[in-house]
Amino acid sequence: MHRFLSMKKAFTGSVLLGALLVLAGCSLAPTYEVPSTPAIATFKEAPQAELKPDERGTWKVAQPSEEVARGQWWTVFQDPKLNNLEEQALAANQNLAAAAARVKEARAMNQAARAGFFPSLDAGFGPTRQKVSAASLFEPDGTNVPQQTLWRAQASVSYEVDLFGRVTSTVDASKADMQQSEALFRSVQLALQADVAQNYFALRELDAESQVFASAVDLREQALKLVQRRYTEGEITELDVSRAQSELATARSDAMTVQRLRATSEHSLAVLLGKAPAEFSMAADPLKPVTLRIPPGLPSSLLERRPDIAAAERAMAAANARVGVAKAAFFPSLTLTGAGGFESATIGDLFKWSSRAFLLGPLAGTSLNIPIFDGGRRKGNLANARAVYDEDVANYRQQVLTAFREVEDNLSDMRILEDQTKTQAEAVNASARAAQLSRTQYTEGAVNYLDVIDAERTVLQSRRAAVQLQGVQAAATVNLIRALGGGWGDAMAATDVPSLAQK
Repeated sequence: MHRFLSMKKAFTGSVLLGALLVLAGCSLAPTYEVPSTPAIATFKEAPQAELKPDERGTWKVAQPSEEVARGQWWTVFQDPKLNNLEEQALAANQNLAAAAARVKEARAMNQAARAGFFPSLDAGFGPTRQKVSAASLFEPDGTNVPQQTLWRAQASVSYEVDLFGRVTSTVDASKADMQQSEALFRSVQLALQADVAQNYFALRELDAESQVFASAVDLREQALKLVQRRYTEGEITELDVSRAQSELATARSDAMTVQRLRATSEHSLAVLLGKAPAEFSMAADPLKPVTLRIPPGLPSSLLERRPDIAAAERAMAAANARVGVAKAAFFPSLTLTGAGGFESATIGDLFKWSSRAFLLGPLAGTSLNIPIFDGGRRKGNLANARAVYDEDVANYRQQVLTAFREVEDNLSDMRILEDQTKTQAEAVNASARAAQLSRTQYTEGAVNYLDVIDAERTVLQSRRAAVQLQGVQAAATVNLIRALGGGWGDAMAATDVPSLAQK
């Protein structure tokens, strides 16, 4: 009978252990699906003629392709100076270097998490001093058991069976964190590239403004000479001389303001390149009109290309996996341990064959731990994990909406600026003609000098506005490329994450 009960217990234990092993690796994380987002067929501000006939009014399901090479998109401006600045920034910008370091951190954490799939093995050597009780040796009460020193040289192994997918879910969360870090790196990289281009065009726009003011100062100096000559000849009063002097001084002051802004812009560009402002300078080079037209493509492709959207999506995946970790805490955990080696009372006998010893099972506690009561800690952790996931879902959807808005904003800017620059060019031509007529009439005595001043002020304002619009147009072009997630996949690959992360 006793033998039958022993066999029954052994069979029951084997069945229980077998059932637990079958459950090993079964993740409790919810099935992950990317949440739905607005499925718009085309961008509102995109000219329909830019889309292929089979693309108009269609929606294709976005496929994760954030890792597709962005290409050296800035080369579309065909500006060697800009190309050189972008290369310098990618090589030396410190924010990008910090982002690359964060990628290495995430990869290291993922490596540490994956170690949970494997057993840990340790080895040790050293003596222990111990005294055991008489009862443990089945000796009578009061028996004196002498103290003894034991030398041990042994290896120990420990392995947590992946019951209910706790280890798997942890690794999945860590992998998603790593992918999020890589996507954020690309987001920093894209932002840096766009900032360099925008600062470069802003600098050149200020050079163009300086050129406008230099021309205005020349005209004011010529006007002052004309007024002084007429004053000397007694044709006009000193009032016109004072007005001419005032206009000249004002034009010079405005020119200095532009010079001050240019210096600040140059300093900002130097920092983006990873240099101290004292180490960097750029020769003046007035901005030329940027007339590129960037095809926006389908809205669904935006979800594939934007690195910030990819980062938000990976954050959701990590949070979803951590829900599985929190669920697994409600179920038993099984840890297999063992130790084996040599044990003796003297170091001389330590490595004899008769000194071998082993221990299977945990040194303290139990190998199978079943949670019973913890005051609601696990329940709170699960609720927190689910709330974090819900937050990341909302952040993802908001990021998608923000991306759509940014593309629409820049598409409307590009569309309106194209007409606005043409209109402003007409204003420049008209104001220049009016100023020429007013100067001629003033020379003939038909109008007073205030009319000349007003006409010349209008010319200066129109020319400056035209130059500023060219700068806005260049910036809007860069912003549109940035909003679309960078360049094009068939272009030459830009610096990728792995190479920078290994520096």
